[in-house]
Amino acid sequence: MAKGRIHVTGASGSGVSTLARGLATALGLQAFDTDDFFWQPTDPACCQKRPVADRLALMEQVFLPRSDWVLAGSLSGWGDAIIPRFSSVIFLTAPVSVRLDRLRRRECQRHGAAIAAGGELEKAHQGFLDWAMRYDDPGFSGRSRMGHEAWLADLPCPVIRLDGAQDAGRVLADALGALDGVSAGA
Repeated sequence: MAKGRIHVTGASGSGVSTLARGLATALGLQAFDTDDFFWQPTDPACCQKRPVADRLALMEQVFLPRSDWVLAGSLSGWGDAIIPRFSSVIFLTAPVSVRLDRLRRRECQRHGAAIAAGGELEKAHQGFLDWAMRYDDPGFSGRSRMGHEAWLADLPCPVIRLDGAQDAGRVLADALGALDGVSAGA
């Protein structure tokens, strides 16, 4: 079974974290998420960015020296120093309707009434959904499909593209098969 240093990325809500956890379980590896390094621990979460040098130093301390791991999330624009360590990258796509439905369900599970109309996190929740909705907009300056495509094009490792809108079990099976194919061709 293929292992290595696997980075799973894509739009928010495309199944990146779910696939990373599935791969880690199937391959007996530990999964990490870029958000845990990008953001300072705050309550509520995701409010204060950690400086880039601190993100990279923390990743180096926690997992980068290991021979095998799975990293979920996006580090394009700040994590280029890590790129040479990737053995492969899996890029997930999904239609905006699928992604937003997943994000709404996830955020409701996490925050409940706090994101409802009049809730203390309503404004932050709506801002997050607005940001996520713009991923496919070529004019969007935040994390976007266009930015990801440009980043992927320059990677020195194999890039595996999968449909993240499929059932999570199907995506995992496709990813494992593709990783085996990549390692067999190495």
